[in-house]
Formats: sequence, structure tokens, C-alpha cells
Amino acid sequence: MMTFETFASAQLALLMAGFAIAFIMGAAAQKTHFCTMGAVSDWVNMSHTGRLRAWGLAIAVATLGVVVLELIGWVKADASFPPYRGGSLAWIENLLGGLLFGVGMTLAGGCGNKCLVRIGGGNLKSIFVLLMVGVIAYFMVTPFPGTDKTLYSLLFYPWTNHLAVNVGAAQDLGTLLAGAEKAAWVRFALGGIFSLWLIWLAFKSSDFRSNIDFALGGIIVGLCVLAAWYVTSNIAVNVDGESYPLSQYYGEWDMLAESEDGKPAQGATLSPQSFTFVNPMGQAVGYASSGFSSTVLTFGIMAVFGIIAGSFVWALLSRAFRIEWFASVSDFVNHVIGATLMGFGGILAMGCTIGQGITGVSTLALGSFIALGGIILGSALTMKVQLYKMIYEDEASFGSALVTGLVDLKLLPESLRKLERVD
Repeated sequence: MMTFETFASAQLALLMAGFAIAFIMGAAAQKTHFCTMGAVSDWVNMSHTGRLRAWGLAIAVATLGVVVLELIGWVKADASFPPYRGGSLAWIENLLGGLLFGVGMTLAGGCGNKCLVRIGGGNLKSIFVLLMVGVIAYFMVTPFPGTDKTLYSLLFYPWTNHLAVNVGAAQDLGTLLAGAEKAAWVRFALGGIFSLWLIWLAFKSSDFRSNIDFALGGIIVGLCVLAAWYVTSNIAVNVDGESYPLSQYYGEWDMLAESEDGKPAQGATLSPQSFTFVNPMGQAVGYASSGFSSTVLTFGIMAVFGIIAGSFVWALLSRAFRIEWFASVSDFVNHVIGATLMGFGGILAMGCTIGQGITGVSTLALGSFIALGGIILGSALTMKVQLYKMIYEDEASFGSALVTGLVDLKLLPESLRKLERVD
């Protein structure tokens, strides 16, 4: 436990750790070209699985670390922000949000993390994507001025809430299979087997072994996610010899603090957590709209800044920094649509390719696996539709390209194929 004498010093440590770990992650992603959308693209369009296996390796490193550290009490994922293991399984939100995000990141040229990495590398298009995603994410969770309505409450809650399933105490695989008392040991066993399987899948592939950057990117990204879990689970404030985690201190502020000075706007953002990027983009919009008030500064916002800074520094050192702008009107339109879908989907799914695909999956939450599946399916199917529309041009309708894409992904029988296969 990292214990500080004041809340202010503990919170500063939390924020600086978020920036520092994200800085390393951003530099590593820039150096190794770690990109989850690129991983799906390589797999779908070229049958090359190197980057996909690097993503799997990152999941393995993070998951193995979390189940081990959680068993000995060094990670507290049960009380996380966002609540990955919540007892209400919002499966339709996880699935639909994942699909929307997968489509969106494909149209916008990358996921939330890649958007930030590209900003650091000089891509001005990604600044536009960041702003659009941030505004939508902000109003998905924050009421419009003068109302109590959010985009989520207007568009999704009235129908998705009824489809959520109450699974009991928690939705992680350990609790679902063995109950709360034995959950940690079952997670340790399942997480260990799952992680070792992913590691084996990665290193057995010649595609993966062909480039050291695949292993380097996967290991560093996975370790960064684990490091964030560890740090945010172990920062506390010393009060008369007793350690109070930041979220607990916030909850008992009136009894523990001498005044309201320095009290954050929200307590949930002080909980144990790791990297996710869509909600923090929304938080960054809130930070700007508050006049950059320190009371709304969060671990997630600092992570956004850290990814950009790390990518920027490595881009400069490697002379990879390049200014990029929209190539055409259609490129602009694709980014607008993509960013919009990412904003909606990332909040609805409760995370992105990193937030659910690595951080969420590392908790073994069932909803995280559903969201990850939706993201991959949405991205892969979009790429298939784009490919068939490009090859067949006016001969292929959207419907025929969609059905053919589903056949290619083996989700529909071959007899339903509408267009000749493109390899």
C-alpha cells in the first residue's frame, strides 16, 4: 500500500501515475505499431495474424497479472471504475456498443487508443475524432444543460434496461461458476489457463515471431494495464495511523477532511481502475468546459494526455512525426460517422478495444468478453463490406456485401453467398 499523509498528495500521485504509465504505453504503441483495428484488418484482409496475436498477448499479460495480484490482495477489481463485474449483465449494451464501436473505429481509422497515438504522431484528423468522440461520450453520461436527460437516457436506457440480466453478486467467471467465496481461486485457475493459452497461440505463430515488435508491444501494453490496476488499487491516505483508499476517503470526506477544499467532483473516478479511453475523452471535454478546474481532473484524463505525449516523444525521436489531414470529402465523412459511432458505442459497451478488450477482460467479466466479441465482429464485417463494395462497385448493394461478409466470417452458410469470394 502506498500511503500518503494528505488526500492532495495521494490524489497527485494517482494522477501522475496515470500520466507516466500512459506515456510509456503511448511510446510503445507508436514504436511497435500496436493497433487493434490494424490487427483486425491484417487478419481479415491479408490473413496475417501477427498484430492480432500481439493484442492477445497483451490480454494474456494483463489477465495473468490481475488474477495473481488479486489473489494476494494487491489488485481490487471488484470495486473498479467502471464496474466491470457488476451484478447486472447488460449484455445487449455490451454487444450493441461493441458492434457500434467496431464499425466506428474502422471508419475513423483506429480505436480510442490509436486515435491518441496518431495525434501524438501528427495526425490532425485524429484531433477531430477525439473532439467528436469526447462530446458524444460526455453527453452520454452528463445531462444536457437545464435538464436531467442524457443521450443514454434518451436513446438507450428505455429499452436496453429491460433486457439486462441480474446474475447475482458479480458477473466475473469466477463468481458465476463457484460463488463469491471461491471466486478468487477460480479466477486464478481460469485466468491462468486462458492467459497461457493466449501466450501459446501468440508464440507458436510464424506471423507473430516474424517481428519482435509484436511481442514487445503486447508485453508492454499488457504490463501497463496491469501497472495501472496495481497503482490505483494501492494509493491511500493515512488518517491517525489508518489507511483509507481514495474512494473511501471521499465517501467519508465530511468526517475525515478539514474542509471542502480540494474535494474532487466525483468519487467513482478515484476507484481502482486501468486504461480505457472513450469515457476519459468525455471527461476531458468536461474538464475543458469547467475552465480546467482541478476538481474534475481524473486518472483517465491524465491517461489521455499521457498517451499523446508518449507517442509524440517517440515520433520525434524516431523521425516518424508527420502532419496528416483529410484526403477527401469522403474521408472526412467517414471520420465523422466513425467518431459518432465510437462515442455512442464506447460508452454503451462500457469500454473500447483497450477498456473492454484488455482491461475489462483482465477482470474475467462476462460482459467484457461480449463487448470484445462485438468490437471484433463490427470491425471485421465493416472491412468485408468495404472490400466488396470497392471490388464490385455499383454491382454490389450494401445488403449483398453484408450477407457475403457474414458468409466469409462463417456466420452464415455458404449457400447464402451473394458475391463471388474475394481473396
